[in-house]
Amino acid sequence: MNGPDRAARADGSQVGATTLPDRWMDLLPQAVLLCQNGVVTRVNAAAARLWGVPQERAVGRPVLEVVRRHSLEALIERGGELELEVGGRTLRCAAMHDGAGGSAALVVEDVTEHRRREAELREATAVLSHEFRTPVAALRGVLEALEYDMPRELSQNFVRQGLQETGRLARLVEDLAVGFRPTRARTLPLAEAFARAGRLLDSELNTRGAALSFGPDHLVRADPDKLLQVLLNLIENALKYGPPGEAVEVQTAARGSWVEVSVLDHGPPIPETDSLFQAHTRGASAPGQGSGMGLYIVRSIVHGWGGQAWATRVDGRNAFCFTLPGVGGLG
Repeated sequence: MNGPDRAARADGSQVGATTLPDRWMDLLPQAVLLCQNGVVTRVNAAAARLWGVPQERAVGRPVLEVVRRHSLEALIERGGELELEVGGRTLRCAAMHDGAGGSAALVVEDVTEHRRREAELREATAVLSHEFRTPVAALRGVLEALEYDMPRELSQNFVRQGLQETGRLARLVEDLAVGFRPTRARTLPLAEAFARAGRLLDSELNTRGAALSFGPDHLVRADPDKLLQVLLNLIENALKYGPPGEAVEVQTAARGSWVEVSVLDHGPPIPETDSLFQAHTRGASAPGQGSGMGLYIVRSIVHGWGGQAWATRVDGRNAFCFTLPGVGGLG
């Protein structure tokens, strides 16, 4: 290191040809533009990427030539904040100036992802509020009915209804918590998850007069509760949207180091199957009302352990499939 460079470092204000504040500005994720009397004096690396102008070329040019928006030029002149929609992105812009001195700064932050999450949270809250309202109202009706004397058979029927609605509420709570619950993965045979799902769905299978069968067992690595949630969502969908009384089959197959699970039903063909896995999306022929969150939750869980989830048509049946890590076979 030569003498001038050492002096610059000892001074603490310069490193080579670049000042320390300049280096800090280039580390910021926000785009920063500094100007004097409408002429650019400095842009950081993020600003150069945002406006597509190399830093050295931006310096000395009028602000408008760099930002290319009159709204931003006006914001710099008066100060304040605004949000812009530019090329499908949401930009939060803030400007400040020192008044008589002519110095001004513009800071631009990309808040697209933040706004998207806010919108999803609002939608999810509205959907869940609607979904909770139905079982809560049903439970209230059951409890009000049980206040009165009635034949034992009728009261037992009300109790069964209440238990079904309680189970529905429990499922909604599970769906709400899926994104926040920590993963507790372990090695387990698929048969263990299949047995749990079968027990929980036994009442619904009897009510619908439907049979449920499972394919060969495999050792897998997954969170047992989240795996159960995926199975319940897919099997309940098959029971709900398939013809009454038709069997639902859960097939399994080894795919290299992964295990593929497919839930097949006899429902009519479904167009645009991939869109069904998006939040708040239901099939065009889906009966009744629903949140449209079930398959979105399935894909979110499956992606969490590195797998894939999709829907297709197999031998005249709808197949909702997912993969999960295998551990080399049983035994």
